[in-house]
Amino acid sequence: MTVPVPCAGVLEIAPYVGGERDIEGVENIAKLSSNENALGPSPRAVEAFGRVASTLHLYPDSSAAELRTSIGEVHGFDPECIVCGAGSYELLSLLVHAYAGPGDEVIYPEHGFAMYSIATRAAGAQPVVALERDFTTDVDAILAAVTARTKLVFVANPNNPTGTYISGDELIRLREGLPPGVLLVVDAAYAEYVGRNDYADGRELVEAGGNTVMTRTFSKIYGLAAFRLGWAYCPPNVVDVLQRVRGPFNVNAAAQAAGVAAIRDAGHVRFSRTHNDKWLPWLTDEVRALGFEVLPSVGNFILIRFPDVEAALAALQGHGVIPRRVAGYGFPDGLRITVGREQDNRAVVAALRTLVR
Repeated sequence: MTVPVPCAGVLEIAPYVGGERDIEGVENIAKLSSNENALGPSPRAVEAFGRVASTLHLYPDSSAAELRTSIGEVHGFDPECIVCGAGSYELLSLLVHAYAGPGDEVIYPEHGFAMYSIATRAAGAQPVVALERDFTTDVDAILAAVTARTKLVFVANPNNPTGTYISGDELIRLREGLPPGVLLVVDAAYAEYVGRNDYADGRELVEAGGNTVMTRTFSKIYGLAAFRLGWAYCPPNVVDVLQRVRGPFNVNAAAQAAGVAAIRDAGHVRFSRTHNDKWLPWLTDEVRALGFEVLPSVGNFILIRFPDVEAALAALQGHGVIPRRVAGYGFPDGLRITVGREQDNRAVVAALRTLVR
């Protein structure tokens, strides 16, 4: 029987598998598999969400004007250089579809976010993996991978699932080493958690020319993962392109309202950041003290490598903890664990302690 045939590359895509949500037979769980904000969203965002209930019959503002204005005021950006999307992934995907196609190449680091490959193959382009150094983006490896067919380069800073980052100077060196016609996309989903003095999220590169984009998300520190809300800071030429290819109502009204409230609630952001500043190093040190390798993370998660990952998984699940398998990212011996509430973090350490008795 003859059936429709998808475009080249589509059937080569390994479908994305999200973090697990349940443990059979366990009611009280610590879901630490998806890097969500363990403290939840801003109460102001919850209130704003509720106020939208009486207007569900109306289309949302297609331009997300109030949300873009709020983002711009908080970050000091021109709202006209901001494009909002249904999660930052929609924007990453739109950028690939707009700038790459069959015969083109898209480069990203070897332990980069799985959606870079998926978006690339969906557009018919070829993903090119640049090896990392010490589980960190290697600028020289990326530059060595560039060919005449290269159209985009993705760099997550910090990276998921490793939690490592490159400095602002390295980002500049990358941009200066790339051909001007190659679009550099800096995925800064975890930027709000980083406290290193040499860190940069890419905004200066956006403002310096027409060939760099910075993407951000409301899914992490803002605790709005359920709304699928993200944004991109772009030079005007890229804004023009994204406005042509995005859907007319791609950000729903509830997400817009909650996003405005969340980004203006600086107190909740500080609360979440302070929590992570305390428990990220605590969790890292406690797990390392048990003899396990923990990659140096600046996000809201850690990646742990185990001699017996199945035993580690069983121990964690036995204590009601759901981690994230990361074999698909090149770590068959690893589990990624989100920084949770105090009781969650202590449960992680208690579970792993049973492996070394």
